[in-house]
Amino acid sequence: MPKENLKFQAESKELLDLMINSIYSNKEIFLRELISNASDAIDKRRFESLNSNGKIPVIEKPEIKIIADKENKTLTIKDDGIGMNKSELINNIGTIARSGSKEFVEKLKEAKDSENLDIIGQFGVGFYSAFMVSKKVVIETKSLFENQGYRFESEGSESYSLEEIEKDDIGTTITLYLKDNDEDEKYDSFLDYYTISYLVEKYSNYVRYPIMMDHIEKEIKKDESGKEIEGEYVDKVVTSKLNSMIPLWKKNKKDVKDEEYNDFYKNSFHDYLDPLFTLPLNIEGMISYQGLIYVPSHLRNESYNLDEAGLSLYAKNVFIMDKCKDLLPHYLFFLKGVVDSSDLNLNISREMLQENKNIIKIKNNIENKFISSLKDLKDSDKEKFNKIYDLFGVNLKYGIYESYGSKNDILKDVIVFKSLNHNDDYIDLKTYVNEMKEDQKDIYFACGESIEEIKLLPEINRFKKDNIDVLLCDKNVDEFTLRTLKEYDKHEFKSISEIDNDNNLNEEDKKRLEELNINHKRELDDLKKALEGKVSDVSFSLSLYDAPVSLVSKDGLSLNMEKILNNIDPTNPNNINSEKILKINPDHEIFKKLSLIKNEEEIKDYATILYNEALVLGGLEIKDKEEFFKALNKIMMK
Repeated sequence: MPKENLKFQAESKELLDLMINSIYSNKEIFLRELISNASDAIDKRRFESLNSNGKIPVIEKPEIKIIADKENKTLTIKDDGIGMNKSELINNIGTIARSGSKEFVEKLKEAKDSENLDIIGQFGVGFYSAFMVSKKVVIETKSLFENQGYRFESEGSESYSLEEIEKDDIGTTITLYLKDNDEDEKYDSFLDYYTISYLVEKYSNYVRYPIMMDHIEKEIKKDESGKEIEGEYVDKVVTSKLNSMIPLWKKNKKDVKDEEYNDFYKNSFHDYLDPLFTLPLNIEGMISYQGLIYVPSHLRNESYNLDEAGLSLYAKNVFIMDKCKDLLPHYLFFLKGVVDSSDLNLNISREMLQENKNIIKIKNNIENKFISSLKDLKDSDKEKFNKIYDLFGVNLKYGIYESYGSKNDILKDVIVFKSLNHNDDYIDLKTYVNEMKEDQKDIYFACGESIEEIKLLPEINRFKKDNIDVLLCDKNVDEFTLRTLKEYDKHEFKSISEIDNDNNLNEEDKKRLEELNINHKRELDDLKKALEGKVSDVSFSLSLYDAPVSLVSKDGLSLNMEKILNNIDPTNPNNINSEKILKINPDHEIFKKLSLIKNEEEIKDYATILYNEALVLGGLEIKDKEEFFKALNKIMMK
């Protein structure tokens, strides 16, 4: 095949331009990215060997080799990995074929003007970081599945070249032709053995394959008899292993610093921020395993992408697969980490995972350990717990709902809510129950799209006056979660929009309410007639205080639940429509004026306005805006 000249994909070209010309300060991370890619390539080759039934020999001593050529100013990273064929070179190098790359380009642009965050690895475009230090990059590679080798060459401009070459060994060699030194950067420092050694220890110390490098050491010269000659030295080539290779998860946690855990997370999972929380695992028993579980400190691109979820799985310190979903329950898919077990077979396949009893046991154990750690964190470091909850609390609540209550016992004490009596601070259900009034039987909650909206609910006034706490539920999953839980410590959950607050009136107010319903039966009947098809009844309430009107559900389905279920498919003609009751405040000036009106059309206009006001106060949308504004305008013009 003659040499082909190909153009980079437009987006790749934009990224290259940013890499080459940016003021990105942390250029040294290019080595981390290339070593990480080399390690991944060896992982893939070993995986193919383990699952080939002996057809593909297992590579005996895989390694990553770094070669510094000071004379020619080149730095080479060589691996024994799976290699690439022509199409893989084009797809992996000539094109950014990963989701999120557009966002990466935007963030890199922002980084030029702000804090120069370490974001290179976050989007899986690590190879391109090589152009931050190189004026030319050459890749020579041969795939495990082909006999033909290929050479890629680019100067980071608009194009690159591809050609066939003879290559004896499988794997990839990347040679960087370093830029010339300038005032801001001494690029030839990346050829120094001690600099490279430092960078490997800093970023890649726990890579599971030896990272080898030759370097020159001075040795005292000896005469023919073997006696050292004082003051004379000879150069000796020494091959050194630069990384420890001891997996971090195998170490005793008391011997590991937080910085080491954080660096491992960022390097292994391509994040630019430290994790919020780290959970080392070292389990001995019927099944033994070690691991590290991390909670990211922000919502990553793949936080809700199930294809990117799961933990890295090892068996007997050998990589088996990345993104093993079977190690986590669905609701914990935001977690990152690794698991290594000596009780798993090296040839375990994806098809075998779901039926493997040991995998199921590890999954259940990880879930229990993580939730138990969150409970401890809630008591020991509330600020950190709240940060985790702000990001991923919805997931924990979803765990209760999606399991149809089977996970109630392990999750009920780790979910929290904001509360009316706690200045919107998070409280758990145990705290709520401990602070309940002596005669209070139920746990009350209110739902809406925001805390501010919930506080506008007319029904909440009674609870404010009586100093009864209410859980403020501003997430769609909240009500589903509480209805799945049903009760906590034998106290049922009750939505304030479903309960009749007038049941708790004293005898005097009950008598007054009865008289109001009798004396103003005409007005109530007129309003009910005007709102036929919208409400099933209209009645008085003495628990609205400053609010003129309120809308409550009659059949056990809260207004909030109705809204959420209907939003799932707004075009469905069979949308849910709960039976509603319009509650009127007889002490409000609006009703006092309404009671004097006899004109049927005018009563209908007032009814329309009051009904739609109740919808808005209840967090629902006005369905017939034209009718509402016509009625409003007519009343205003009187």
